Amino acid sequence: MRPTPPSPRAVLGDIPAYVPKPPRPPATGTSHRLYLNENPYPPLPSALARISWAAAQTNLYPGIFPERLTDAVARKLDVPLEHVLTGPGSVGIYQQIGQAMLSPGDEVVYAWPSFEAFPIVVRMAGAVPVEVPLSDETHDLEAMAAALTPRTTMVLLCEPNNPTGTAVGAAELKRFLDRVPSHVLVVLDEAYFEFSRSPDAPDGVELHRDRPNLVVLRTFSKAYGLAGLRVGYGVAHPEIAAALRKCAVPCGVSRIAEEAALAALDAEDELFEQVERVIGERERLRAALGEQGWVLPPSETNFLWLPLGERSVPVAAELERGGLLVRCFPGTGLRITVGSPAANDQLIAALAGLTSAR
Repeated sequence: MRPTPPSPRAVLGDIPAYVPKPPRPPATGTSHRLYLNENPYPPLPSALARISWAAAQTNLYPGIFPERLTDAVARKLDVPLEHVLTGPGSVGIYQQIGQAMLSPGDEVVYAWPSFEAFPIVVRMAGAVPVEVPLSDETHDLEAMAAALTPRTTMVLLCEPNNPTGTAVGAAELKRFLDRVPSHVLVVLDEAYFEFSRSPDAPDGVELHRDRPNLVVLRTFSKAYGLAGLRVGYGVAHPEIAAALRKCAVPCGVSRIAEEAALAALDAEDELFEQVERVIGERERLRAALGEQGWVLPPSETNFLWLPLGERSVPVAAELERGGLLVRCFPGTGLRITVGSPAANDQLIAALAGLTSAR
């Protein structure tokens, strides 16, 4: 009789993959990766030099925690050192949050659609997801507040939101935070913070100063262009930050990632010139598609959201055949990263030809 192999936890059967199978590039011709919200610009020469230097030391373990980067982030944000935490991308910190702060049966409120890691983190902990539909492609904070119950332990909030690119703004966010009970942890994901140009854009770091239940996450993957090295950071009050560090994978941020992030902080002026170019392309792209008749909400990120409902799959497939690989949310819409000017020109031309899909 064949022995019975070990079984994974039953909860894994209900957990979706973080990212579905990526689009397939065309057999011939150039393809553009517009589905992962990557920065279209390569690392700066100064960052590449630091990466090369650190690569020569990969026979050695990095620090248990990236202490030099933690110190640099604390100084940049003007927060106490013990408030700063790090991880292999902000996704790594989400895993720490799930392990440290969630127990089976806890309710976690978040908007949907939003960051795809949310249901994974919640279900992995055995907690109960409470998904609140967006309103006009934006967080419905009134509905989210109404969804809070005595069983609510955590609220996850992506501002600006991924995948829709929309933002609620500082005033509405503050009102919402004031309605959340002090024992409920709020995780504010600001992965796209540097791409927002709204005069009412919130600054989570400032908001966290007098809110002990607020954790704010940011990343070096997007504006800083280090997605391939996996380094994110956050701020939280000392008791929460210490708990999250206990759940961090030792040496989870490599020496190469730490050195590249330090180089990026040293070159912010140059990097943010690239950010401004991405923002300019974002607005050019949205205006051009709007002139074609496509309806897109304003974006405060490095991507655009095309709410197509049931047309999402066929339009994504047509773009894919032309070498434009976008992120399709079946039945909902397309998330399209702002790429290089050439990629954006190709996208404009491709969507102009899809008149039957409007």
